[in-house]
Amino acid sequence: MNWFVDQLKEVFTGVVEVFSTPMFEVGGTRYSLNLILTLLVISFVVFWVARGLSNWIKHRLLVKLGFDRGSREVTASLIRYLLTGFGFIVVLQTAGVNLTSLTLFAGVVGIGIGFGLQNLASNFISGLTLLVEQPIRVGDFVKVDDLLGTVESISIRSTTVRTLDGVFVIVPNIRFVENNVVNWSYRDPRCRLHVKVSVAYDSDTFLVSEALLEAARKDLRVLSDPAPRVWFRSFGDSALEFELLVWINQPTEIDPIKSALNFLVEQEFRAQGIHVPFPQRELYIRNLSDLAPALQKFGKADSDNGKAAHHPESSSIAEPKAAPPSPGNMTLRDLLRRISYFERCSDVEILQLIEYGYRQLFPAEQVVCEEGAPGDSFYIILKGSVEIFSRRVEQYIATLNEGEFFGEMSLLMGIPRSASVRTLEDSILFVIERTDLQRLLQNHQGLADQMAEKLLERQQTLREMGILSDELAEGNPLLRIRKRLQTLFGI
Repeated sequence: MNWFVDQLKEVFTGVVEVFSTPMFEVGGTRYSLNLILTLLVISFVVFWVARGLSNWIKHRLLVKLGFDRGSREVTASLIRYLLTGFGFIVVLQTAGVNLTSLTLFAGVVGIGIGFGLQNLASNFISGLTLLVEQPIRVGDFVKVDDLLGTVESISIRSTTVRTLDGVFVIVPNIRFVENNVVNWSYRDPRCRLHVKVSVAYDSDTFLVSEALLEAARKDLRVLSDPAPRVWFRSFGDSALEFELLVWINQPTEIDPIKSALNFLVEQEFRAQGIHVPFPQRELYIRNLSDLAPALQKFGKADSDNGKAAHHPESSSIAEPKAAPPSPGNMTLRDLLRRISYFERCSDVEILQLIEYGYRQLFPAEQVVCEEGAPGDSFYIILKGSVEIFSRRVEQYIATLNEGEFFGEMSLLMGIPRSASVRTLEDSILFVIERTDLQRLLQNHQGLADQMAEKLLERQQTLREMGILSDELAEGNPLLRIRKRLQTLFGI
C-alpha cells in the first residue's frame, strides 16, 4: 500500500514539474503550462463576465433609459469589447506578464495580419466603423447588392441580415463599407413606391388617372401625405405607359403593398372598362397584287354568306341611341366641370384637381361630419344635397346643394366641427384632405375668395343662433379670415 502511495506522489510531482517547467521565454517572462492554463481560464471568466454584464446593461438599464433597439445593440457591443480588452490587460498584469515584452510579438502578429489576414483585418476595422458611425443599426431595413432584409445583429467581424423569406445571412462588414447600401430605415422610414401600368391607346387618360388614384386611396398602408400621384411616362409601342407613385412608411412591406395595389388597379380598370393591351405588331405584305385574286374570291364568298344571313325585316329597325350618362355614371372630370369654380379649367388643371381630392358616394341620410369632431377634410357637393344642423341646440341651420361646399370653417379656424352634416339624398362629394387644400387654394384664388366670404357669412349665422362663441368676432372678421388663409396657405 505504501508503495502505491509513493508511486502516486512521484507521478504527481512529475506532473507538477512538467506544468511548472518553463517552455519558452518572451521579454524576460517565462511561460509554463501552468501559467498558460491559468491565463486561459481567467480569460474565459473575463469574457463571460463582460458578456453577461453587457447583456444586463442592454436588456435592463438601456431599456429603462428609453434607448431604441439599434442604440442598445451598439452601446452593449462597445461596452463588451471595452470590458473584455480591459479585463485581459488586468489579467496579464496580475499574472506578471510584462506587456512591453509583447511588442515584438505584436509586430509579428501585425505582419501576419498584413499578409495573411487582410480580409479579417478589413472586416474588423469595418465592424468598428459600423459600431461608431452607425450608418446601419440593428432593426434597420437595408439593401446591399442584391440582398434585402432586416439587420438582426452587428458583430466585430460580420453582420447578420434576415431576409424577407426569413433566411439569416451572415454578411462580412466590409460589404457595408465598400458597397452602396440602401438603408430604408435611416432617419425617415417613408419611401416612395412605383407601380407601372400600361393601357390601350384609346383609353381616356383622365379616367386612367382617376382609377389609379382611387386604387391607391383604398389601401390603408398608403400615406395621404405626401399624396399619391400619377405620371404619364411615355407613348409605348403598343400602349400608353403610366406610373402610380405612392408613399409608404413600412419599407418591409414593399412587396405586399405593391401586390395589393396591382390587385386594386386591376379591379378599378375592370370597373371603368379600361383595357390593358397585348403587344401588337404590324404586318406588311409586299406582293399584295399577286394575292388580290384569292382575296377577292374569299371576299365574294363572305359577302354571299352575309346576304343569306341578313333578315329583311331587320333593316327597318333603328338602332337605339345611347342615353346620356347620369351623374352617377359620369367621370370625375365631367362632374367637376359642372361646378362653377372649375368650369373654365383646362384639362391639365382638371387633372391636378383629380390629384388633390377624390369623389365619394354617400347614400341618403348618412352623416358626413359630426359636430365636435376634429376637421380634417373639405367637401364640395358634385351631386345631391346635404343638411347642416346642430345636435347641441337641436336646430336646423341650412341646406346645401350641388356646387356648394362645407367643412372649411374647422380647417381654416382650427376649431372642431361646429355642426353636423347629413345627406338628404344619394350624393357625390369631392373630398379634399387638409394637406391638399393648400395647393388647391393657391391655384384657384377665386375659390379662396369665395371660401373667405362664405366663412364670414356662416360664422355670423352661427353666432346669431348661439352655436359659435363671440370670441371669434373681435376685430374685423374678414381681415382675420384673410390673415388665417395667409398663415395657413400663404395666399
